[in-house]
Amino acid sequence: MEYLDIVDEMGEPTGEIIARNIAHEKGVLHRTAHVWVARQTNSRWEVLLQKRSQEKDSFPGMYDTSSAGHIPAGKQPVDSAIRELEEELGIRAVPEELDYCGSFRIQYEKYFHGSLFKDNEIARVYVLLKPVEIDSLHLQESEVEGVCWFDMQETLDETRRGSDRFCVPLESLLILQEYLASHTSVAKERRYCP
Repeated sequence: MEYLDIVDEMGEPTGEIIARNIAHEKGVLHRTAHVWVARQTNSRWEVLLQKRSQEKDSFPGMYDTSSAGHIPAGKQPVDSAIRELEEELGIRAVPEELDYCGSFRIQYEKYFHGSLFKDNEIARVYVLLKPVEIDSLHLQESEVEGVCWFDMQETLDETRRGSDRFCVPLESLLILQEYLASHTSVAKERRYCP
């Protein structure tokens, strides 16, 4: 069973923990880490999106953030981001390769597989800008059906329109867009680093 830190409105652990399934049954505030894998092609940004497994407890079969997951009790956000990248996509990274972009709140209640799912999280957003080849990825079959590069602006526009193809959190994509716009020269330099 996976346990999560209960957090305050700033995303700081309160010292209490809760089982993941209970957190989603009751809508208890907890933390997640979201990682965007991004690249620049012909002066446009692209994001790698994962297609969620049909077995996922929320948004099955939809395209989502490159990699995301809960932050286990007692763990740090960046460590969880690195772990999720490797588990879900087979991408190995070190903390210095992830840039922190910001955080946002996710809060909704929705039915999936006939059960009410209450999500209440503070999400930390990171970006990985090192080159990634889809063919070299090792996908976690229980979590991810596939991956695909998407134009970031088109993904943002479609998400704003409420597409049934994407479950990308709009706030996360906006945080990424703002970060990349203010760090374009740095991103270009880092893109070519080994």
